[in-house]
Amino acid sequence: MSFISMDVESDGPCPGLYSMVSFGAVVVEPELNRTFYGQTAPISDLWIPGALSVSSTTREMHLKFQDPERTMREFASWVRWVSPNKPVFISDNPAFDWSFINYYFHRFLKENPFGHSARRIGDLYCGLVKDAGRNHEWKKRLRKTVHTHHPVDDAKGNAEAILEMQKMGLKINLEGK
Repeated sequence: MSFISMDVESDGPCPGLYSMVSFGAVVVEPELNRTFYGQTAPISDLWIPGALSVSSTTREMHLKFQDPERTMREFASWVRWVSPNKPVFISDNPAFDWSFINYYFHRFLKENPFGHSARRIGDLYCGLVKDAGRNHEWKKRLRKTVHTHHPVDDAKGNAEAILEMQKMGLKINLEGK
């Protein structure tokens, strides 16, 4: 099994009503060099300008992004390539990130290679430090890559945090087996 750190940018708070703008994926391993970046054209006429501005994207730019079905097919192929066994979706906020990725996979490909679950980095950290109130501390302490809202940068920073947690004693198999 391979852990794949994910981050999603969107033009609104939920899939279906709003559209995914872009997403980044990084295989959690010391090199952090297996990455994927996807952009998806809108699937809805609804959008929130402030949500788009977080990712430095305008509606005009978003309208020119790649067809979502093609992007999701390319991403599914990449996931199978980097994780021929069971890939594990892990992110800062899987309630948001996973919901968009899951929706798009099912809408366009009728299946999600990640299955029906995901892991939350903050929960792993809280368990590691044995304090449920410290769920945001890891973001400032363990990330090296600056959080830019470019999804590959953000997924990479999250992967770095997971690698640091492993050094702190988190038992996590990152060998892909």
